[in-house]
Amino acid sequence: MNPATDPASRRWNRAYRGLFSPGRLTVGVFFPIEAFAGAFPTMRDQVRLARRAEELGFSALWFRDVPLLDPTFGDVGQVFDPWVYLAYIGAQTKRIALATGAIVLPLRHPLHTAKAAASVNELTGGRLVLGVASGDRPIEYPAFGVDFEERGARFRQSLDYIERALAETFPVIDSPLGRLDGADLVPKPAAGRIPVLVGGHSQQTIEWIAHHADGWLQYPRDVLTQQTRVHQWLTAVGAWKPFAQSLYIDLTDEPDAPARPIHLGFRLGRHRLIEHLRRLRAMGVNHVALNLKYGRRPAGDVLEELGATVLPQLAEELAAPNVGT
Repeated sequence: MNPATDPASRRWNRAYRGLFSPGRLTVGVFFPIEAFAGAFPTMRDQVRLARRAEELGFSALWFRDVPLLDPTFGDVGQVFDPWVYLAYIGAQTKRIALATGAIVLPLRHPLHTAKAAASVNELTGGRLVLGVASGDRPIEYPAFGVDFEERGARFRQSLDYIERALAETFPVIDSPLGRLDGADLVPKPAAGRIPVLVGGHSQQTIEWIAHHADGWLQYPRDVLTQQTRVHQWLTAVGAWKPFAQSLYIDLTDEPDAPARPIHLGFRLGRHRLIEHLRRLRAMGVNHVALNLKYGRRPAGDVLEELGATVLPQLAEELAAPNVGT
């Protein structure tokens, strides 16, 4: 049985267990934890902010995979290689989940991804949740010798290769991405696998994702569209697996400021943010990863306000049933 649908086996991964359960909504934060204009964040003070996020009760730190600077896209994520930065931040924190949002599988050999994921998971005490995607920046693929139009097939092949390499001892894997025979990948995760979230559709059907992933990571959408997506997801799953999404916010210093759209999110006061998170939770969203890029206040101040007001308010409501379960 898939650990994502078996309550008795949720001990398999400490991060997954802390992030996801039916009827609950948790909140994480994306790196870089700062507001910045243009492509490049400063990456200053990130360790202190990561530790503070953990202390305040945020559930996850999220790491993006942006291999190259593409001038037609908005930014370069947290600048550093995600696996290096995961290990660095993991060594500076103790409990908070470490999640990738998302590793671009077609641009990496699956054995490198499996080795890196298993290493980070082991070194951090089982805190990794592996978000994966097919990627969406066409300019990157020729640099890696990969056909952009073949990324969907390569994504499927990569995920199968990764999961077999992690789960099996001395597997014989004959894949278009390589043949493994007579050698083994170490370390192995204690449960034989690492929980996987598929980002977006990754060129796959929702039925394929529901069968192969332990959860779905989506972009924010308007409430009605997202409600439809959650319903489609739970129907495809046939039981329960978590639904997570990102959300850009510019939290104003006026608590009652109305929500006004910004790119992939809202400029709003904390009371309106709480209302929006309640709506997401009611429709079946289990985790929201906040991105502070477009904020006009210092990120540290925003973290403090969220930790002092928004997270405690949501915590009081976690025991209530979720209509999506």
